[in-house]
Amino acid sequence: MSKEFVGEAMEKNSIPVIDMQNFPGKYEKVLREACEEWGCFRLVNHSIPISLMSEMKAVVRSLFDLPTEIKQRNTTPLKWSGYGTFKEHEAMTMFDIVLPEAVQEFCSQLDVSDHQRKVIESYSKSVMALSVQIMEKLVTSLGLNTGNHSFDGWQMYIKMSKYNFNPETIASVGLPMHTDVSFVTIIDDDVAGLEVMKKESGEYVAVDPLPGSNLVIIGDFGAAWSNGRFHNAWHRVRGKEATGRVSINSFLMGPRDGTVEAPAELVNDEHPRLYVPFTWENYRTLQYSSENPWKGALADVLIHPIN
Repeated sequence: MSKEFVGEAMEKNSIPVIDMQNFPGKYEKVLREACEEWGCFRLVNHSIPISLMSEMKAVVRSLFDLPTEIKQRNTTPLKWSGYGTFKEHEAMTMFDIVLPEAVQEFCSQLDVSDHQRKVIESYSKSVMALSVQIMEKLVTSLGLNTGNHSFDGWQMYIKMSKYNFNPETIASVGLPMHTDVSFVTIIDDDVAGLEVMKKESGEYVAVDPLPGSNLVIIGDFGAAWSNGRFHNAWHRVRGKEATGRVSINSFLMGPRDGTVEAPAELVNDEHPRLYVPFTWENYRTLQYSSENPWKGALADVLIHPIN
């Protein structure tokens, strides 16, 4: 992708584009502004091979073609996950991909082939490594020292979704407006349908496909960790064409045995601590015990009102 295109999207009412191979420099500022103003950005020239992304999508499509009784074997220790069917889509979950045994458990549940297993293993390792790289870039964009912040071993899971839109359901909402329960979510999809709400105006902006790229969305944990500097983007999925839409969403959750809280460097008199420290398990419990789990639970852990 040309350098001229990267970052230009900020001026064109569309999602900012960040080039991983041109960092820091001016893209450090572009990244910070993207997280503050949009809560998301397109990532190009990243570390996941394009061929591996294509292979993984092919594997995911084949998994959704399995008989229902096999897909229903997909269960995880994570509440409100595993295989499920919804109004316009179905989904599977591979939980805690940093642990090889968790990936093997997912593969065994669905009786995948040796080739499919290798693709899933490679993709899991690659997306986990990319999530760490992204977090390090976010730390740098805030002027913090990456040496003081480690993201290795954080829990992460992959949710694979297939949307089954047809001529009658085009323009319908396949996934309601929501924010993500994550630090960052890495989305690999190449079919239109995802829409992000602009922070200031509240209008929806279509996230047009960009082959070979990933969309990165700041989740609720990222907003809390940044002490409100980063925006957790509201987004939804709508049917744009009568076709099967496959999406691979990788959610970086948080420290395995620690809490989600803003670093001391981001807390001062001008920026008091906004949120009570919490574990990701506590947060999910708060969210899914509410009457509307799609709205998130940041308000439930808020200390100071946000202007």
